[in-house]
Amino acid sequence: MVLRSVTIGSALVATLAATPAAAQTSDEPTRTALIDEEKAEKAKDLHPYVPGRAEQALNRAETALTTQKGLHPFFENAYSGGGFTLGAGYLEYIGAYNTIDVRGSLTFKGYKRVEAEYLAPRLLARQATLSIIGGWREATQVGYYGLGNHTTADARANYAFQQPYLATTFTVRPADRIVVLRAGFETSQWLQDPGSGDVPSVEQIYTPATLPGLGTSVIYLHSQGTVGIDSRASPGYSRRGGFYGVSFHDFTDPHHRYGFTQVDYEALQHVPILRETWVLSFRGLLSTTQTKSDEVIPFYMLPAIGGGSSLRGYSSWRFRDRNSLKLQAEWRVMVNRFLDMAVFYDAGKVAADTGELNLSDLRSGYGLGFRFHGPLSTPLRIDVAHSDEGFRIVWAASAVF
Repeated sequence: MVLRSVTIGSALVATLAATPAAAQTSDEPTRTALIDEEKAEKAKDLHPYVPGRAEQALNRAETALTTQKGLHPFFENAYSGGGFTLGAGYLEYIGAYNTIDVRGSLTFKGYKRVEAEYLAPRLLARQATLSIIGGWREATQVGYYGLGNHTTADARANYAFQQPYLATTFTVRPADRIVVLRAGFETSQWLQDPGSGDVPSVEQIYTPATLPGLGTSVIYLHSQGTVGIDSRASPGYSRRGGFYGVSFHDFTDPHHRYGFTQVDYEALQHVPILRETWVLSFRGLLSTTQTKSDEVIPFYMLPAIGGGSSLRGYSSWRFRDRNSLKLQAEWRVMVNRFLDMAVFYDAGKVAADTGELNLSDLRSGYGLGFRFHGPLSTPLRIDVAHSDEGFRIVWAASAVF
């Protein structure tokens, strides 16, 4: 009797233990089939993403502004202060990477620019770039306000110039791609003429004795060299990295009247925040000059601040002197893949002596900017800036820094 009870109990335990496994085994194919059926139903509704009309228009605009093959727009001014620019170019490939680009631009103020560039971007195992540019430009209403940091806006006089030029630049980035070595040589002729516009021309206020270089025609042999550390994705558009470098310039006048040297010290840094949706960008640029022997620097070659790439709240070339200091900061916010907005602050000063280039008595301005950009370039920038001389709108075809 006891043996029979044990046998029945063992059989019952074995049956109960096997039942969940059997139930699980029998249900599993059913659940898998249901999941597969749901996936199949969802697959019927899948289709490629089709951008809306607005996004399609932005895609076409980005392609037109950032793709430089064939006929393309060209918005670079002949000289800062020329105003809104219209232009076009035609780029042709010579081989796989080398190009020739013929381009020109014109502004409503009569600023003109015509040039051709040969570009070889992948020399020395893709570590070097060669650029050769030849052209001619004319500016008709360049402002001169006098020397120093305390000139007044109503002291403006205009001058004009024409300049044929031929320049060669060779840039090398060694294997680490961070160190930048650049050498260049340019020959050009500055033909200074009377200015147009609604203010007096410079020769109506100054004489050659009071304004060095007035009415001159100077040929310059300009050699330059740059050594720097550059961790940006591109100078045209970056959201991280920086540039720290020194540039040396030698302007030789074959007639030994207007020769001088210039040294530029630049520090630039982009600090990404929130996965690069915000960027804090900072820049400092110090420029110093030194005359050669008893030669002088023409007034139109002196370092200057003011305009679309420096103190945006002031007119172009607003302050001039032997030395200059520019300090800039921006908070950039990515709106979408085409557009950034920026809140910015600019400050700077000019001085006859480098010892005066300190942080006191700075001229400053602030504003709001909009940048239409591609992955590596900024073909359109609009900045609305304010200073103690009022509001100004900047139209530019490049990043401010």
